[in-house]
Amino acid sequence: MSCAVDTEQHVAAAGWDQPPRLFAIARNGDIARREPALAKQLARVDPDAYSTIEQEGMPSTSSLDSMLGRLAWPDEVDGVALAVERIVVPPEAERDLPDDPEKAAEALAVHPDHEDVRLLVAVLRDGESVCLLRQRKHDSDDKVAIGKDIAPGLVEALRATFS
Repeated sequence: MSCAVDTEQHVAAAGWDQPPRLFAIARNGDIARREPALAKQLARVDPDAYSTIEQEGMPSTSSLDSMLGRLAWPDEVDGVALAVERIVVPPEAERDLPDDPEKAAEALAVHPDHEDVRLLVAVLRDGESVCLLRQRKHDSDDKVAIGKDIAPGLVEALRATFS
């Protein structure tokens, strides 16, 4: 799903410390038919390939799970992609975290072994998925990890938006 790589690079171009960004995925030919103003722009691309359309105005939320639980897509949308930044720490750093989620997040952010990462997870209605992971300390297009099982919980949450 090359549109996921293109979308990850688009998000990366805006730098770090971004809120979550949501994208609908649709086939180029379908977009051109539904949006005549874009037909000329899409005339030189494969009509069966996918493009992403950013869903601007996404409400800020303290719970990404809650927001995704309320999300649904019309039939014209073939897939969804979500870019989200996270802090990753070694497992032992999570042992003695405060119960309060805000205080826990603060503790993780100042942990000496924390790493900032950005995930872009893309899922199609047919079940195909891909995850891309970029680390802040290795912020380069050629250092982005790509796999299917990098963020299984997020993959499943995005698949559920089609149910």
